[in-house]
Amino acid sequence: MISKAIGKYIRISPFKTREVIDIVRGKNVDEAVAILSNLNKKAAGIVLKILNSAVANAQNRSESEIKGLYISEIKADQGPVYKRFRPAAMGRAVMIRKRTTHITVKLDVKK
Repeated sequence: MISKAIGKYIRISPFKTREVIDIVRGKNVDEAVAILSNLNKKAAGIVLKILNSAVANAQNRSESEIKGLYISEIKADQGPVYKRFRPAAMGRAVMIRKRTTHITVKLDVKK
């Protein structure tokens, strides 16, 4: 592992985020940035921001070639759920779950 970046408490559900990260898992950084830039999903912009942070961490940590970097591990874990209530019929209340996500991106160099 050359570098790592973590985004925590992001207000999007892990299910929606996993749709996006499954597309870029195992790809080169340049290819993943191109895919995420053109993908029409909210999670794509968030994952792109974390991926760019991991690339910047790799540049600061070592003077290795950035061209050979690829996504060795990317995952979206569930964070805490914010619970809110909304009124329902006949005086009841319905719980609304606002899910959060922890996104981890690890980069490595192709051998």
